[in-house]
Amino acid sequence: SADAQPNQRAQLTEKFRARLAEIARTTDGVVGIGVIDLKSGERFGVNDTLVFPQGSAIKIPLLIELFKQAETGAIDLTERVPVRAADQVGGTGVSQWFGDGQSMLSLRDLAVLMITLSDNTATNVLIAKVGMPAVNNTMASLGLGAIKLQRRMIQPRESAIGNENIATAAQSAELMRRIHTCELPVSRARCDEIRRLLEIPKSGEFPSSVPSSVRVAWKPGTVEGVATSWGLFALPANPY
Repeated sequence: SADAQPNQRAQLTEKFRARLAEIARTTDGVVGIGVIDLKSGERFGVNDTLVFPQGSAIKIPLLIELFKQAETGAIDLTERVPVRAADQVGGTGVSQWFGDGQSMLSLRDLAVLMITLSDNTATNVLIAKVGMPAVNNTMASLGLGAIKLQRRMIQPRESAIGNENIATAAQSAELMRRIHTCELPVSRARCDEIRRLLEIPKSGEFPSSVPSSVRVAWKPGTVEGVATSWGLFALPANPY
């Protein structure tokens, strides 16, 4: 019976590719999809090398840089920093409503706010702490140079001239694969913590697409006219 399996799998693979292409064809606008089967290593893509604005999904590379600098000792995740009025911006999150300098949060807790509530103020504090060039240099060193953090969150003037945080679907999927395998410049323990932070429950299209028992490490993002999500699905025996 095992001899028949490769042919069956090949048919399923082709049907999946056709289904992705059909989704892209029938959806208004331009769709980019990148998928990696983490068991077989097969990759699937539709417009996966096109560059798209990413919105808050770009916070995943920032999270990785934060933990990389903690690994080298450049920063301490337990360091507590104030949230000041000068840092506060609108959009998603709660720290925009904090009193000026009245709250001190650790860098790790700011990361929790950034990932779970997509807190833009917390994100900007972390960008200032680790440095935008450092995020991009780390992505480039991983061979993921299309992933670029180019501005802080909620910068209307930057958005008006088209200066967005960008990535391709293929490289976004590859970065999630590297979190899974810990092919990152951090220890296995820090890889696991990055994943746990991304798995903190939050509602949305990725977790709702699978049974509630499947752990999903993910981050969505939106900017005007664009919606994006990066995810890592711990599907038993066949993660993707």
